[in-house]
Amino acid sequence: MELVERVYRMTKVFPAEEMYGLSSQLRRAAVSVPSNIAEGQARRSKAEFLRFLSIAQGSRAEVETQTLIAERLGYVSKQQISEIVLLLEEIAKMLHTLRAKLTTNH
Repeated sequence: MELVERVYRMTKVFPAEEMYGLSSQLRRAAVSVPSNIAEGQARRSKAEFLRFLSIAQGSRAEVETQTLIAERLGYVSKQQISEIVLLLEEIAKMLHTLRAKLTTNH
């Protein structure tokens, strides 16, 4: 959820022409991360939960790529990028650990 908040704050300053472009893409991908975790957890099977965690990991990677694109285009500062990239790395580790625990616990 923190990722979503940061992405929304970051994209507020994007140029107006990006409202339906990169800004929208970034926001959708960021919202997808916690949404897929929640949806997967609400499913009744471990296999489905694992599948949704994988989708969340893909969305996390999408946010990372799009954030780096925003940096290359000069839309955000290096400081903002650093903070979000650190958060994305932390989320990747958490998702990996959760997936590992689900696959080893029978």
